[in-house]
Amino acid sequence: MAESVHRYGPEALEAVYRVIHERRDMRHFVPLPVDPQTLQRLLGAAHAAPSVGLSQPWRFIRITRPELRSQIHGLVEAERARTAAALGERRDEFLRLKIDGVLECGELLVVALRDGGSSEVFGRRTMPEMDLASAACAIQNLWLAARAEGLGMGWVSIFDPGALARLLSFPEGVRAIAVLCLGHVERFYEAPMLILERWRQPRRLEELVYENGWGGDGGGAGDGSTSRGGRAGDGGQR
Repeated sequence: MAESVHRYGPEALEAVYRVIHERRDMRHFVPLPVDPQTLQRLLGAAHAAPSVGLSQPWRFIRITRPELRSQIHGLVEAERARTAAALGERRDEFLRLKIDGVLECGELLVVALRDGGSSEVFGRRTMPEMDLASAACAIQNLWLAARAEGLGMGWVSIFDPGALARLLSFPEGVRAIAVLCLGHVERFYEAPMLILERWRQPRRLEELVYENGWGGDGGGAGDGSTSRGGRAGDGGQR
């Protein structure tokens, strides 16, 4: 089959796939500042993400006040305790995991989502959740660009969105969807941390690709929670 004339050259193509597979959800940071120009490039990469109806529903809030950072960490710790209680027999195992780098990372960002409401109909009339999908694309862009710049990023989702919205004085119709820890790291994890910590094993790609309908032509995916995959099959585990 002929290759596309629009295909990148070998080195550029390898770099694209390399950054995708080497991206990690980082929890361990070196407390050094992030270069302002680098941060601007990363935010520019995030802002270049696709969005439904070109709505660009994302908002990025830099947390530069130490007391606010501490308060956000407190919200994470509070939800950590609630999550542990909900995990039952895996409670102690969960509590041993490092789940954030809020206090150590060079830059702390909160990603907020502006609700499109009834004014943003293009692509949302039957699927209003596309607002969230668009913002997730922006976060992924930032994540990949950060890895290419040699910086680590961790997506923290263990917090009460309402409490964080009140802390940061969000208006009605705006909600927090992510706390992003961004900064320098001593090293990147060889594999996603949850795999290294034996919290969960990823599913193989073959289990998640169907043909002509759910489960495919006579096939089924199964649970796959204990399957093991290779480099390309880390399942996007954060």
